[in-house]
Amino acid sequence: MELYSDDEMAALVKTIEREEEDDLAAVDSALQRFPQDPRLHFMRGSILAGRQDPLPAHAALSRTVDLAPDFHLARYQLGFFELTSGEVDQALSTWGPLLRLPETAYLRHFVEGLTHLVRDEFDQAIERLGAGIEANLENEPLNQDIRMLITACENAGTGQANGSAARESTQDKSATSILLCQFSRPAGES
Repeated sequence: MELYSDDEMAALVKTIEREEEDDLAAVDSALQRFPQDPRLHFMRGSILAGRQDPLPAHAALSRTVDLAPDFHLARYQLGFFELTSGEVDQALSTWGPLLRLPETAYLRHFVEGLTHLVRDEFDQAIERLGAGIEANLENEPLNQDIRMLITACENAGTGQANGSAARESTQDKSATSILLCQFSRPAGES
């Protein structure tokens, strides 16, 4: 499988960061030349999810995992996208292989935390998500997203979900509603 070179990928990332050009068009152009490069599909899916274009975003992220099942961040991202789209069972299925990562792997901790969260087990979710942040030394944007999620979990436990003045009990605030309210883009885009 022929892949986009590291130099070309670095140039593409710089193009996207400049925001002077259409980032999706730049990625699509690269995909025309290298349709089997999972990194390009991942970038495409992340851009589309950020634009809140769910169907093509899901397709691109799914394609990434199809091409590279061991691209762990892409698998995590696909599962997170599915979870925030209300597809809890599908997300858990997508994440299954991540639960076989070493116990020290930050993505494993995050998946374990999110699994607790969907069962409204806030204390366990916070503990596992926090352990993931401690273990994650490579993706600070993802850590920032997880910190926001932890804050939402803590607020749900005290009846201050999403920082609002309204008081709700933990039972009234489901884990899925916390996720849907907090995240409208892929976690930890990098």
